Amino acid sequence: MSKHVDIAVIGAGIAGASIAAELAAHGSVLLAEAEQFPGYHATGRSAAFWDECYGGPKVVPLTLASGPWLRQGGFLGPRGALHIARDGQEDALDAFERAFADTGATIERVGRAEMEALVPGILPEWHTAIREPLCADIDVAALHQHYLAAGKRGGVKLLTGHRLVYAERSGEGWLLAFENGTEVTAGTLVNAAGAWADEVARIAGCRPVGITPYRRTVVQLRTDPAPDPTLPLVLGIDGSFYFKPDGARMWLSPHDETPSAACDVAAEEIDVAIAIDRFQQVVGWRIEAVERKWAGLRSFAPDRLPVYGPDPDMPRFFWFAGQGGFGIQTAPAAARLAAQLLTGEGRDGMTAAIDAGVYSPARFG
Repeated sequence: MSKHVDIAVIGAGIAGASIAAELAAHGSVLLAEAEQFPGYHATGRSAAFWDECYGGPKVVPLTLASGPWLRQGGFLGPRGALHIARDGQEDALDAFERAFADTGATIERVGRAEMEALVPGILPEWHTAIREPLCADIDVAALHQHYLAAGKRGGVKLLTGHRLVYAERSGEGWLLAFENGTEVTAGTLVNAAGAWADEVARIAGCRPVGITPYRRTVVQLRTDPAPDPTLPLVLGIDGSFYFKPDGARMWLSPHDETPSAACDVAAEEIDVAIAIDRFQQVVGWRIEAVERKWAGLRSFAPDRLPVYGPDPDMPRFFWFAGQGGFGIQTAPAAARLAAQLLTGEGRDGMTAAIDAGVYSPARFG
């Protein structure tokens, strides 16, 4: 590999893989991953759904812009979603409808009869829901591999087992050193390091923006009855759980957000127990076994919006981080937008309606 590249991207999860592929036509690109294979952390542990409202109203433009590309590429499969409510949660339903009323997301209020038809065995206290008919499953592995392969075809050099340990401004670019001794120079440094984004910023001498990793738990259950494969994604309107089928099994999360160090995180038994308790308050199904349990890290900036753009103090340091749990469903539009911001290329049909200023790191002062 050449000792100099135009752009070095740190992190080869969905964020790094997608932006590297988008940048490949604009110069030589290095994609450096600390682990032995890409997508080991958040990308490989995703609950794998595309939900128009996930992430909040200001993330909707990225999600909607990504949807047609994902569908045409064959990365989405039908699912649908229900945000369910019981007595005392009517205000939360109203607030949800108001928040997303003018975003372009497709939502509709449904009653008990439709809920029973969509979720057999749902307990009587759950009486109203907001339905998202266009919610879909994402083939995360296929999408990630698509971007890695597209990058490779475009000349992106992927280096695994390369943890960044040193970054210093050198002339018009950067001198980078990795834990295994490799050194390269790069014109621009792209921070796509997920939970490690603030750490990469510190290494480079940039001011962190406050991106915090949070642990999210997922449990795979064997239930009686086994879930219908067409069961929608079911979410509590208060954000306290979600579950969806995966084949003949159920994937369940307590929707936990526990601050964590950036690390190879694992599920905690208390979170597994909380998830199961919340599930049993929704449906009258018998849990036969907990077959798997895992956790991943979702990383948020203080305002819970992604961070895309050049650092205001170091323009050759480019942020592409803070994508929470919506980084996969927004990957096509987010990567395209970020590449256009970095290269100065004009907007296209996918990104024309997106207000990039909402996501700029300059918002942190």
